Amino acid sequence: MNLAELFRHETDLLTLSPGQTLFKAGDQGELMYVLMSGIAEISVKGRVVEFPEAGAIVGEMAMIDDGARSATVMAKTECKFLPIDRKRFNFLIQQTPNFALHMMRVIANRLRRTDAIL
Repeated sequence: MNLAELFRHETDLLTLSPGQTLFKAGDQGELMYVLMSGIAEISVKGRVVEFPEAGAIVGEMAMIDDGARSATVMAKTECKFLPIDRKRFNFLIQQTPNFALHMMRVIANRLRRTDAIL
């Protein structure tokens, strides 16, 4: 499922220049983001664990629990992010079963990759 394609008509995007931080580990999170364009960097405890590209989601754990961010996300290139709040997230989960399955796969894959690196 390519989320950049699913949300291609969205216009309320957050643009970050290379080196700008979207959020840091330890921050409180109320939004998740779909990376609409560009390449970002995800780091955990100072170690880079992933370079998500267009269509990827970041900050998804904030939609599931009220814990602090577990990773830092920074723009490697100019990035455009679509913010998704809890209300919209819950709507997507309820109305689009493939979205819910995609979210579970992303979380599982990210956890496996991070465990292997750390």
